[in-house]
Amino acid sequence: MTSPNPAAPESFDLARFNMIEQQIRPWEVLDARVLALLAQVRREDFVPQAHRALAFADMELPLTHPAVDGQAMLAPRVEARLLQDLAIKPIDRALEVGAGSGHMAALLAGMAQRVVSLEIDGPLARTARENLQCAGIANASVQLADACAQDFAACRSEAPWDVIVLSGSVAEVPSALLSLLAPGGRLATIVGQEPMMRATIITRTGGATFATAQPWDSVAPRLRHFPEPSRFRF
Repeated sequence: MTSPNPAAPESFDLARFNMIEQQIRPWEVLDARVLALLAQVRREDFVPQAHRALAFADMELPLTHPAVDGQAMLAPRVEARLLQDLAIKPIDRALEVGAGSGHMAALLAGMAQRVVSLEIDGPLARTARENLQCAGIANASVQLADACAQDFAACRSEAPWDVIVLSGSVAEVPSALLSLLAPGGRLATIVGQEPMMRATIITRTGGATFATAQPWDSVAPRLRHFPEPSRFRF
């Protein structure tokens, strides 16, 4: 008797169902649109082949081999909760910083009108483009760029944005990036220092007025080149 093939499509379908029911829902992700999107987008197609068997595990997955610090897919429940908290509308235009494998861009594209995803690493940018193309996603593009360079110049070409997602953690959210939000626009990221970070949703409520919510705790890899506060104390 032969053992089941762990890479068989039905195995992935079962793993996807279990991910949604055992990881996503218990994390208070109950938005029907988000849950349907997670069932539709094939996460396994955005995971490096070496880690494909772990595509639905409750963990971050390295995007390179050998692993490079900061280059990882966020855990499924973190991506799902960020999507839910952003309350994305079909007319929204979204910017992502940190394309990685393109998976978060694919999820954003399922909810927003248009997505632009920036990636600082050349090979990852190419992989993300290929993954999105293979998935048949036409309303998301990946650009090779350092988002922080020249006061976020790469983020300004199509601003203002209705949604900005930083797919990683930062010490603080730069005000220059918040200025690129449209009225009513939302930015989502993970803010803080290990071992304690908070999911942070910032909404532009007026011209220069912002409301901040930090509804849950998490830890995520650092995005490169975002400012870090000095650790010196006097």
